[in-house]
Amino acid sequence: MSGIATQDLRINEDVTAPQVRLIGEDGDQLGIFDNDSAQQIAEDQGYDLVEIAPNAEPPVCRIMDYGKYRYEQDVKAKQARKNQAKIEVKEMKFRPKIDVGDYETKKGHVLRFLEKGNKVKITIMFRGREMTHPELGLKILEQLADELKDVAVIEQDPKLEGRNMHMLLAPIPQDAKKKQASKKAEEEGVHDA
Repeated sequence: MSGIATQDLRINEDVTAPQVRLIGEDGDQLGIFDNDSAQQIAEDQGYDLVEIAPNAEPPVCRIMDYGKYRYEQDVKAKQARKNQAKIEVKEMKFRPKIDVGDYETKKGHVLRFLEKGNKVKITIMFRGREMTHPELGLKILEQLADELKDVAVIEQDPKLEGRNMHMLLAPIPQDAKKKQASKKAEEEGVHDA
């Protein structure tokens, strides 16, 4: 029942098939009934007649509390949205002639974003004659990616678009981090021996 879209269901008088296969409120198969009898059985039990498989031959209807069912479906959908991982894309802008201190500060911000699980778009902005030396921007992007290789992977390689060069970094998934840590521990154990 969980995979049914609630807005597509027909209930009570909206069920128009002359005969229906009836399922009880507890999930038991009750058999095939004509529509009027099925609606009377549902009404006598104080529930709704809900068509859950309209394309079956004959259509399948279930006796249930439709209001309660809708409420439970809404709660499940809300919970699913709440548990969804929200990945944001942050942006950090660099210049080709960036000072070492500024570079380290911005690298720290990028690291913080990655540790929070966000993707980071790194942008190198070129001005004027700096456009004649795109290799300077590429060098910064490669250096940053190399220094952050323990916590991030390059999701989109450096690409020059107009006066800007972009690269997208994504945090390494948790299971990959564990593999890296165990591999590093093995290597250190081999060197110690």
